[in-house]
Amino acid sequence: MKLNQWTVGLAAVGAISLASVVRADEKPSPVTSALSATTLSGYVDTSVEWNPGTGNAHVPNYAFNTPGKADGFNLDLIKVSLDHSLDESQWAAGYHVDLVYGPDANIWGTSPIGGAIGTDFAIRQAYVTVRTPVGNGIDWKLGVWDSIIGYEVFDATANPNFTHSYGYTIEPTTHTGLQGTYKVADWVSVTAGIANTTGPVIGGETINPGGLAGAPQVVIGRANPPKAESYKTYTAAVTLTAPDSWGFLKGSSLYATIINGWNGGAAIAGVQDNFYAGATLNTPVTGLKMGVSYDYVGTQGATYVNAFGGHFSTAKTWANAVSLYSTYQLTEKITLNARGEYFWQDDGANGGAQPVAGPAQIFALTGTIQYDLWKNVMSRLEFRWDHQAGTAYGFAPTDKSYGGTLGSIGGINAGIPSTVGTQGQPGLKNSWLVAANIVYSF
Repeated sequence: MKLNQWTVGLAAVGAISLASVVRADEKPSPVTSALSATTLSGYVDTSVEWNPGTGNAHVPNYAFNTPGKADGFNLDLIKVSLDHSLDESQWAAGYHVDLVYGPDANIWGTSPIGGAIGTDFAIRQAYVTVRTPVGNGIDWKLGVWDSIIGYEVFDATANPNFTHSYGYTIEPTTHTGLQGTYKVADWVSVTAGIANTTGPVIGGETINPGGLAGAPQVVIGRANPPKAESYKTYTAAVTLTAPDSWGFLKGSSLYATIINGWNGGAAIAGVQDNFYAGATLNTPVTGLKMGVSYDYVGTQGATYVNAFGGHFSTAKTWANAVSLYSTYQLTEKITLNARGEYFWQDDGANGGAQPVAGPAQIFALTGTIQYDLWKNVMSRLEFRWDHQAGTAYGFAPTDKSYGGTLGSIGGINAGIPSTVGTQGQPGLKNSWLVAANIVYSF
């Protein structure tokens, strides 16, 4: 499971053991014995959102933000997890399953048709994990697993803020493949993997992305069609952790990740590159941590030939995002979190679509107050401001209207939620959000 550096102290996930149902004087059956190490956990994620002055037709294009959530009460997600973790043995084995339900599950995108049919269900993760006693031991995952890239993760309880960043929005989210993690030493670990695509689709479905005669037949969720046997998606990451001898910096971490592979998407299918670098730093101030992250996504641009001799071209596109984070434990129950962002991308002038429908540049500020009043409950109040700082895609270069952050979610990354929306509301350059987030973890 991919966890980021903010998880400890923010997540309140409980676990119940199925072995507790077995009476002490009974001899467990083989089935019961197998289940005794399995834990059940999850959460119910709800929210209230108010978008002052903008209505609910146009909302910023960061991940999981849709017009359907604006100015109302929301059930965002229900997650149920089953887990049999690896023990300390050399040949340990286990599994992990995350099942998600609710509106956010519809736009998670792991089904062959992108989860757009309103089933309110998705598989977030489902993998078998084993250990091989090579050196310090290599832990393997085979199946569907979270992408190793990024500062933020899917789970609301594991992020410092309720809403996601633009950096998260341009990252792959889920892969189907094989991943291995090796702890070289206490201060360094490496992870590498091979997967079908950079996108989240688990199965494969043949589609005509252009809907036109002669357009290529693309199997979304599968490898590069011309090189399906030999070219997959490749992922690699390294994590460095400061040792105890570094004083107040001990426990600080530095992360770097690269992903290259076939996008596998229905809208823009092509070779995609993602780069990420991030760090979390402890400070001399008790309770204060700082963080920084950088994300890049781009397609290389290429032409492919389908079985009918038709040509399909992909334009080069790119996007970048930089985020600064801070968290301060004010009291035992109160935590203050802040995030500042700058996002900039291709303006669509080369004839291709932008990675994220919206302006060429965006500034965003987010402030979150977390107050742990009830047991097992995360309660947060969040304020967010998104500002268009560049030309809106779909408008003339001199037009500074907010085509903006306000529009439909979608783009280059097949892992990003996709919904139908508008390009934006002319003349509007700022979007405001006040949100309350209540999550019960079990």
